[in-house]
Amino acid sequence: METYDGVPATEGATPDSPLVPAPEVHDFAEVPEEVYGPLPVAELHLHIEGTLEPELIFALAERNGIQLPYADLDELRSRYEFTDLQSFLDLYYANMAVLQTEQDFADMTRAYLTRAALAGVRHAEIMLDPQAHLSRGVALATCVNGVASVLATSREEFGISTLLIAAFLRDLAEDSALEVLEALLAMDAPIVGIGLDSAEVGNPPAKFQRLFARAKDAGLRRIAHAGEEGPPSYITDALDLLDAERIDHGIRCMEDPELVERLVQELTPLTVCPLSNVRLRAVDTLKQHPLPAMLAAGLNVSVNSDDPAYFGGHVDDNFAQLKSVIGLSEFDCVRMAANSIRSSFASEERKMELLAELAASGH
Repeated sequence: METYDGVPATEGATPDSPLVPAPEVHDFAEVPEEVYGPLPVAELHLHIEGTLEPELIFALAERNGIQLPYADLDELRSRYEFTDLQSFLDLYYANMAVLQTEQDFADMTRAYLTRAALAGVRHAEIMLDPQAHLSRGVALATCVNGVASVLATSREEFGISTLLIAAFLRDLAEDSALEVLEALLAMDAPIVGIGLDSAEVGNPPAKFQRLFARAKDAGLRRIAHAGEEGPPSYITDALDLLDAERIDHGIRCMEDPELVERLVQELTPLTVCPLSNVRLRAVDTLKQHPLPAMLAAGLNVSVNSDDPAYFGGHVDDNFAQLKSVIGLSEFDCVRMAANSIRSSFASEERKMELLAELAASGH
């Protein structure tokens, strides 16, 4: 089998039938949005577990005989008001209990790709949290193969090329992450890289230097959450200590002018998630989001959904809110769409295809 962007990988198991059915970018025509549709983009910051919609949570719970602590959909939705990152993570991990089989992981992945295609996503780099499932007694092969079985045909079925990234929980010990990484390498899992996510504060990048060095030695790409709730120094450390190639979030870089200058000079990709930042109180309101200032500074930023089932929308919803609330221009939207494509780990051939599609889209 190949990964979903043409990179050789291991064949994964196939579940049963699903539950849920660089050319330059310039001279864009002014065409009404209802004619040209959403921007073709790459989604670079997406946690597959964060795409579990309430309806699917209840459907999987019924299939697996799991008693949920919510009486109905309305009660579950009422809990989607978060005070900070940790309050979200508590619900996020609790809802994972419904993911038990390869079919469950496949259904979740297919549901995301179905919606992402409508949002204009043409390439997706999807994070999976294997430690969160291993801690529940779900085998590594179950979660990896369940997701991978759908990603293997994502381009044919949805028009979306995909890559899988194993994300590690920074609030756990580095030894745990190293053990899981070795298991993934031993099974020749179809992953293109590793990431670092979960509770940022108190878990600095320095904690994971051996993990990222091992991943680099294995030829894997490297990304890390930094500068969401954590200080700007976490971004610097992710670059210097982990050799991270891309920073997830990174919004607090604006507090350090020297860091901003460095990020601009090095064209470091920052995968910004505006609706997520508001829902998790990293910023108070969308009007106060630093994205316009980041663009004005010349930073290499893209727009992503993070955990769309929890934070109010997919990539197209994020763009729509940015246009409506802060008056983001079509020029800036196109620039960030191009940034997302160029900042991806897709093959150069795929990047050229997507940039050509963007240029021809009429935006």
